Amino acid sequence: MGLAMMIGAPALAQMEPAAPADCAATAAPPAEMAGWAGRTPLAAADGAKGLSKATLAVGQGIDAALRPTGEVRYVLRPEKPGGSVSHGGLFGFAIAEPGTYRVAIGSGAWIDVLKDGKAVTSSAHGHGPACTGIRKMVDFPLAPGRYVLQIAANGEPTLPLLLTRLP
Repeated sequence: MGLAMMIGAPALAQMEPAAPADCAATAAPPAEMAGWAGRTPLAAADGAKGLSKATLAVGQGIDAALRPTGEVRYVLRPEKPGGSVSHGGLFGFAIAEPGTYRVAIGSGAWIDVLKDGKAVTSSAHGHGPACTGIRKMVDFPLAPGRYVLQIAANGEPTLPLLLTRLP
């Protein structure tokens, strides 16, 4: 693989996925993503100090209330921060068991997972299952500890989101 391809791979991997297929009805997500169906509202933090009020539970989907980009103080500048009319925010979460964890969202927003202020390298990217409302999925290998999920460049002020452990 050429150097240019290796350097550009992380950015290419999170490019906006294709538009969802035409669906007559909403399909159920796979079993490991069942929390997508029972989402609850949660407001994103606008900076690290607000993370205690914006805590994700593994396996529980949320309808994230995001903030205008200009109000968000990211822990680490996102590779794709979004423009002045986009939305983003921060969420904290704790991992108890090592494994691969998936962040699933209902848009093409940018996703970063941080540990101790540094980005965790993702292990896989993909589109969500057809007709579930999941547009983008990014997997991360995580060890026990506390993390920050950064969302950037979302076109809307709300975002369906799920953090789940893969089997």
